[in-house]
Amino acid sequence: MRLPAQLYRQFDADPARTVPGEGYGGWHTVDVELAPPHTALVVMHAWDCGAPPEYPGWRRAVEYTPRATKILAEVFPPLLAAVRASPLPVFHVVGGGQDYYSHLPGYRRAFQLAGGSPSPAPVPPDPVFNELQRVRTAQGSPGAHNVADIKAGFARLDFAPAARPVGDEGVAENGEQLAALCRAQHINHLIYAGFALNWCLLMSPGGMVDMKRHGCLCSTIAEAVTAVENRETAREEREKQQALWRVSVEFGLVFGLEDFLRALR
Repeated sequence: MRLPAQLYRQFDADPARTVPGEGYGGWHTVDVELAPPHTALVVMHAWDCGAPPEYPGWRRAVEYTPRATKILAEVFPPLLAAVRASPLPVFHVVGGGQDYYSHLPGYRRAFQLAGGSPSPAPVPPDPVFNELQRVRTAQGSPGAHNVADIKAGFARLDFAPAARPVGDEGVAENGEQLAALCRAQHINHLIYAGFALNWCLLMSPGGMVDMKRHGCLCSTIAEAVTAVENRETAREEREKQQALWRVSVEFGLVFGLEDFLRALR
């Protein structure tokens, strides 16, 4: 299975320049081969967040929801249909602190393969720690006035309809379970879709940091993800561009949707 991929040429810095990094080659296209028996699509944190009027505090704190909704409607249906018609398996990574998945056969399989899901013992807090967390919530993110809506939204968390597992597709809640699914099916290359690329897909349990430690190559499809943006980056989605760069230099490759679908066909 051959297709073009995007890589960022992180060489050569030019010591003769005022800014040596401006000598880097930047984005370029390479022709690569994927091994379908060893490659899987990972759908991560593709949630149903309710209708737009619901949980307004959640929308005030999570600005990427409209972009995610558009991706779920326009990208996920053709992407998942094509992958499910191919030799590539689909894995799902869940989270959010709510159990909307333990009844699924794919989760029971992952749980058994991983031998359970031990949670790390947290470092105990103290009053100063708790106060610092309160200040971060109130003055940083998500804002104290938004907390109630966010808790209410997470309390009814579920898969987005376009991202719901089919049959016994593997469902993992952490890196150990996802790695167990990979070992059972001889998968070493994970191609991520979901939300958000620079947050959950990178740092949450079962994300790229976890899976690189398990020895997996972790790639993404640019049109199948969005990122957490801030006031200074949101208009041009610069945090997404930075996250795609991070995927390229640290974790795997960046594919275009049409190139990926064409290769599957």
